[in-house]
Amino acid sequence: MLLTILPIATNNYVAFTFFIGTMAMMAASVFFFFELSNTSPEWRTSILVSGLITFIAAVHYYYMRDYNLSTGESPIFFRYVDWILTVPLMCVEFYLITKKAGAKINLLWKLIFGSVIMLVTGYFGEAVDKNHAAIWGLISGLAYFYIVYEVWMGDVAKLSKGSTPAVQKAVGSLLKFVVIGWAIYPLGYMIGTADGQWYSFMAGWASMDIVYNIGDAVNKIGFGLVIYSLSRSKD
Repeated sequence: MLLTILPIATNNYVAFTFFIGTMAMMAASVFFFFELSNTSPEWRTSILVSGLITFIAAVHYYYMRDYNLSTGESPIFFRYVDWILTVPLMCVEFYLITKKAGAKINLLWKLIFGSVIMLVTGYFGEAVDKNHAAIWGLISGLAYFYIVYEVWMGDVAKLSKGSTPAVQKAVGSLLKFVVIGWAIYPLGYMIGTADGQWYSFMAGWASMDIVYNIGDAVNKIGFGLVIYSLSRSKD
């Protein structure tokens, strides 16, 4: 079956960011997968997960770009399919790097549970019940802050303090992605669901898809690079 390549108009910045996102995620995947053989066995699973995150995103971005070009609409459903696969994998990274410090499997399930609640309620607010987007967004935000708590002051933070300086530095870097990088997503959510909500003044500020696309590229690739840097540490 031949792939259909749809042209992008020079002023279609949304489709352009989908295209850039596809290329960036695919390049990151190739890098992580090729570096597996040069990685010590104890960190190979972490690097593999990093490659899977960006590879899954690259495939979805390729499809979302074509969907957007064909329909002119935001690919909300397919974006959340991407997130429901990749965000829990990002939580797996926290578990893997703290496992050597004694992390138990229940930590992994707590982080995954929080991420699933965050995403499912976010999807309901964006695609199913937009009239109550603010309420769904609040629930999603609470789940997000639960993950922040676990990484900043909860089990992840406590375990990292008892680990090597390299792990402490990596957890600190990943925390910045969660606190600062993931904060891009609520901004995109509010822009995309502003009509009829108390934050209606945000309508038209920017394209929701451009905000999401930038956030995905920074966070998913950045997460992987932090893990890659940790795998090369001598500590």
